[in-house]
Amino acid sequence: MAGEITISLWVFIILIAFAIIAALDKILIPSSRWFLRRRINLVLKEIGTRLDIEIRPFQLTKRQVLLDRLAYDPEVIKTIQEYAKKHDMPVELAQKKVMIYAREIVPSFNAYFYFRIGYWIAKKAARLLYRVRVDLLKNEQYNLIDPDSTVVFVMNHRSNMDYILVAFLAAERTTLSYAVGEWAKIWPLHMLFRFMGAFFVRRNSKNSLYRRVLERYIHMATKEGVCQAVFLEGGLSRDGRLQKPKLGLMDYMLRKFDPKNDRNIVFIPVGINYDRTIEDRTLLRSLEPGVEKKSIWFVFKTTLGFIFHSLVRMVLSRWKRYGYACVNFGTPVSVKEYCTKHNIDFKKLIRQERFVEVEKLSSKLLSFIGDVVPVVPISLVATVFVENMEQELTIFDIEEQVTKLLNALQERGAPVLEVPRSTRTHAIADAVDMLSLRNIITTSADFFKANPHEEKILRYYANSIVHWLE
Repeated sequence: MAGEITISLWVFIILIAFAIIAALDKILIPSSRWFLRRRINLVLKEIGTRLDIEIRPFQLTKRQVLLDRLAYDPEVIKTIQEYAKKHDMPVELAQKKVMIYAREIVPSFNAYFYFRIGYWIAKKAARLLYRVRVDLLKNEQYNLIDPDSTVVFVMNHRSNMDYILVAFLAAERTTLSYAVGEWAKIWPLHMLFRFMGAFFVRRNSKNSLYRRVLERYIHMATKEGVCQAVFLEGGLSRDGRLQKPKLGLMDYMLRKFDPKNDRNIVFIPVGINYDRTIEDRTLLRSLEPGVEKKSIWFVFKTTLGFIFHSLVRMVLSRWKRYGYACVNFGTPVSVKEYCTKHNIDFKKLIRQERFVEVEKLSSKLLSFIGDVVPVVPISLVATVFVENMEQELTIFDIEEQVTKLLNALQERGAPVLEVPRSTRTHAIADAVDMLSLRNIITTSADFFKANPHEEKILRYYANSIVHWLE
């Protein structure tokens, strides 16, 4: 009984590894889960007292439950059978594809991460890069929204900073579930977005099976009251103008909507504008005919380079923020009231008729978004230089023309950034300095002139308010 047993070193290492795994599985992992769950529950209890739009049970449901619910949805099952028959494949293989799509789409919302980490990151990043200004809905407008409604923020899309900016500004009132493109699948961004409640969307996918899974997830989330954020243009504005609305996500929300029995859907228009859009040159480059599309790795490398360059400038005390980032929230639009007023029942319309009505509502919402897109200093200064491409202007000429432009815009009801006159003069000078540093305008003695080689980028910034001038 007291004899010795000799074993190989590699067998001993394997035994030790199994022992460690067993200890983790039985002792440490359950304890960690209990600790994390306790912290999450404390956060939920705290924020539950201050959120205007509460977190829905759907968002707190275990992800695997949502995956199974989505994969075995009756309409998804029906599409699986049709897809398998059409492509001459086993139903099981089509089912596996659905589960892959479901795992790709369904988020892993984590309340602790959203409010303790994500909110902190978004707040610091937004305030580090910009002077943030916001015109939130008046409290009485919030109070008029039925708390049981599904609230959907519909907004213009100028920059990938929109995700961070709006999430930070709305976090005091609600959580937001975004649709993000394939660019956000890069590690570790994909985990961050999942924890923040975002769901991934394959843009312009022609796969009927994938589209059905996406449609059913959005229908489920909307029906369960999850607060969502939708970029109505479907993607970033390449030329600075508001683009035509994309109808896909809107149609998914509305095609099964029952105005008599379903919870109401309330759309809130949101207008966003920046003194500097970080991706401006990249967006303009994408408009050039025959331009080569850059890889995700190139985008990732460029982003890292931008961050490193910015950090160096901070260390050298040469960092300057990129002017103003402004967000305006407009008047809510109730879908039930809209359906009653126009005598529409989306779920009873055939596809062609439904898309016509969805487009009408989307165009109406887009016009409301245009009504609340903020007028920022760079937009004003860029407009002045676009109108005087061949002229040399002094800083006093620029200020005079900007003041005239401001007065004209205010008469038309445009949402102009309200600042004292002394601050306005300083903001105009900062805008001119920013354009000059980037060589978008040239400087000679006390005169400034538009750089003819940078006319496109001047028009890009002027186009953000051009709908008020046309």
